[in-house]
Order: sequence, then structure tokens, then C-alpha cells
Amino acid sequence: MTIFVHEAGPEDAPAVVLLHGVGTTGWMWNRQVDALATDLRVLVPDLPGHGKSNALPWRSMSDTARLVAEVITTLVPGGRAHVVGLSLGGYVAVHLAAAHCETVIGAIVSGVNVRPFPHPGRLRLIGALMAPVMKLGPVLRANARALNVPAEDLDGYQDAARTTTRQAFRKVNDEALGFRLPARSGDCPCPVLAVAGENEHDLTKGSLSDIAAGFPSGEACLAPGVGHGWNGEKPELFTAMIRARVVNEPLPGELVPV
Repeated sequence: MTIFVHEAGPEDAPAVVLLHGVGTTGWMWNRQVDALATDLRVLVPDLPGHGKSNALPWRSMSDTARLVAEVITTLVPGGRAHVVGLSLGGYVAVHLAAAHCETVIGAIVSGVNVRPFPHPGRLRLIGALMAPVMKLGPVLRANARALNVPAEDLDGYQDAARTTTRQAFRKVNDEALGFRLPARSGDCPCPVLAVAGENEHDLTKGSLSDIAAGFPSGEACLAPGVGHGWNGEKPELFTAMIRARVVNEPLPGELVPV
């Protein structure tokens, strides 16, 4: 196995893979793991360049999707799992559903933008300038405020962020700025739910309908009153959404269909 994977829950239960965002680790899913692992098998990888996988250089989102597919085929009986990704994890989950659909029962992707950014060159420059200072306390605290990280999670957030390599941060930033739906999305039969927080950027919210339309079994919804990292802002709602998809029940009524 080339990436670190934290495992929790009964080995014979339905499996869920949780994919974290850039600049953090599988730590960000602690609340979901605690709630889901009572009756589901939960696999939480640290992606390349992050956490306990930071010795492995980041190559690309598609290559990382390949690594996650290997995790599923190796660790899950039957070789198929539900996949949930937020931010960077959402982009990887899109690639996974498109290119490795034989390993995906269903996917939830949150905080993914597939529309062109204005002034991408300027944003790449900002990302390059941020990379050398990304682990400094003031920068981490500013990022935590922007993501509405709960006060009790601030220390954990900073510890996780400091494990991210500059190489991974820069390459992920560059790739996300030009991300579009993979060409094979239209061939993916598994259900894909695209989600965004109500307070996210308009491009991300606008991308919901594009992602839902790009997959044959795509759906989209908004989470009200939250931003990008809403698994920490409303952990109970995020967890309820995951569980509903895994057990094939209606989504929580608080989510707004798009």
C-alpha cells in the first residue's frame, strides 16, 4: 500500500472512504468517523503530500484516484465502496467515479468547481507566493477563520496543515484552477451527489448543476448556512447525508435540491 489509511468500524459492514481536503489530513473527518464507524466500515486515507503519506509526492488528481482505487480493491471485500470527498477530496472522488467506477458504489463530492476562474494566472501567482508561508501560525489561523474551523478544532487543524508539503500545495492549487469534468464522467453508472455550502463561492455553487448533468445518475443540493468546510460546521448533517446515501434512504430534509 502506497498511502496511509486509517481503518475503523466492522470489517463486514458496508464500506465508506472519506477523502480530505488540501492542507489537512484524514484528521478532518474525526467527527464523521466516530459517528459512522458504529455500524459502517470507514477508510480514511492521507493523500500524497499530506499527513502520514507526505513522503509520497503529489503527482495528480487522476493518479491519486488510482491510489484510492487500489485502497478499495485491497481493503474492501468485493472491491467496492461508497466514496465521500470534500474540496481536494471531492476532485479526487470525481476522477475516481469517472475512471474507476468499478470500485465506486456511489459518490458524494462537496466543494468542487468545474467552471473557469477569472484571472487564473493571478490566482496561480498567489498560490505560489503562499506556498513558502503556508505553515506559519498567522496564515494557518487566517485560513481557519476563512473555513470557519470550530475553535476546539484549531490546534488539530494547524497540526494537520503543517504535515502538508509545499510541493503538494502548489501542484494541487494549479490543478484545481484548471479542473474540468473528466471525459469519462458520462460513462459512470454509479450515483453521484454534488454538494456545496450555501456560503461558498458562486462558481462552486454554479458547478453543482454541471456536475449533476455530467454523470448519468447525478444529483445536486445545497447545505444551508455553511461554507466550504461544512463537515466541521454542521457535522451531524454531513454525517446524516453520508449515512442516507449508504443505506439508500432519502437525504436529510435540511439539504436543498438544486
